[in-house]
Amino acid sequence: MALVLAVLTVGMLAMAGLVIDGGAALAARGRAADVAQQAARAGADALVPGSLRASGPAGLRIDRAAARAAADRVLVAGEVTGQVSVDGDTVTVRAQVRRPTALLSAVGLNEVSGAASATAMVLYGGTRQEGLG
Repeated sequence: MALVLAVLTVGMLAMAGLVIDGGAALAARGRAADVAQQAARAGADALVPGSLRASGPAGLRIDRAAARAAADRVLVAGEVTGQVSVDGDTVTVRAQVRRPTALLSAVGLNEVSGAASATAMVLYGGTRQEGLG
């Protein structure tokens, strides 16, 4: 009876670890997605001041250094690691969040992580989908 109880206890602790630490991994991925979106938007807002006076949407240009700096500030404020890339009028941010495990560290898994990426583009004026009235 004691052997069966020991095996069941280990199994139940493993299941509890998967539930608790699995939830932490899902939360980490959600946090990474949220911060990546905010950082990409901040980067896309960093426009060359002279391009704001240009006529038409083709004149808007992102200040590459300011876009990277703005996105990096959001990543730091969100306590997230990540990479920022600027290509033309598009800013892409890949973010990663690491969290320590609560129960699975007993079996050697000391952290869980979640990663996400987001892209933001410069838009001129408002947006409107065709067919909507």
